Amino acid sequence: MTKTNALLVKTPEGIVFSQLLAGPVTRFTAWLVDVVCLLVLNSAIGLVFGLLSIVSFGIAQAIQIILFFLISIAYRIILEWHWRGQTIGKRLLRLRVVDAQGLRLQFSQIAIRNLLRFIDAFPVFYLVGGVACMASRRAQRLGDFAANTVVIRVPKVTEPDLEQLFSGKYNSFREYPHLEARLRQHVSSSEASLALQALLRRDQLEPVARVELFSDIAGHFRSKAQFPAEATDGITDEQYVRNVVDVLYRTRTQGKQSNSSDKSDRSRLALATLP
Repeated sequence: MTKTNALLVKTPEGIVFSQLLAGPVTRFTAWLVDVVCLLVLNSAIGLVFGLLSIVSFGIAQAIQIILFFLISIAYRIILEWHWRGQTIGKRLLRLRVVDAQGLRLQFSQIAIRNLLRFIDAFPVFYLVGGVACMASRRAQRLGDFAANTVVIRVPKVTEPDLEQLFSGKYNSFREYPHLEARLRQHVSSSEASLALQALLRRDQLEPVARVELFSDIAGHFRSKAQFPAEATDGITDEQYVRNVVDVLYRTRTQGKQSNSSDKSDRSRLALATLP
């Protein structure tokens, strides 16, 4: 079995995305951070049940142990679902749980990998999970195998130069502020990021794949907000996506400045061609 340090996901359009896998040491460090968070929660529970221990120390201790067991499961499941594969420890260490095939992470996968965590933790300090992680080609513990998940490193994303991407480009969507607002309301951050990445990488695509990719993305955004024909006639699918990304990522003031500049250039050109 060949060991790899990257998860490669190939889209139907032939685009290959590479994501760096997290190693056992980094994952163990993130786990320690989560353990500290759980111990803090357990201390808070201990204070609450301190009064009950006066009546019956045994009952109070039993309830506290059961609650800690339930919270330790719920903590990871709830956070990984709410934060899309991250707990506090994973956020601090820039890690994320993802589907091994690059698909959308399902709640059932999060539940399975965390319910099997107790087997991975056997006998102490995640010995079983650590051995499985080091032996696995994609650094998966037993819970990851069962849930078909992997843990990746989240790279620091540099802010793209949006002005360079949209400079001098007229955006007809800016004439319909109510549809702009509807678009922002119905488009998720992951959808916006996908469209932006497609624009930034468009020159790396084969011509046919490029046309097909932007046709699919434009069709998806058309279902979010239907702009009138006068705003979309004569523009390509790639231009449509560029207009959408412009609306999602830039403020209306920036968009107005860009459109005003473009309109001014058009007006000067029209005046220059008059007899």
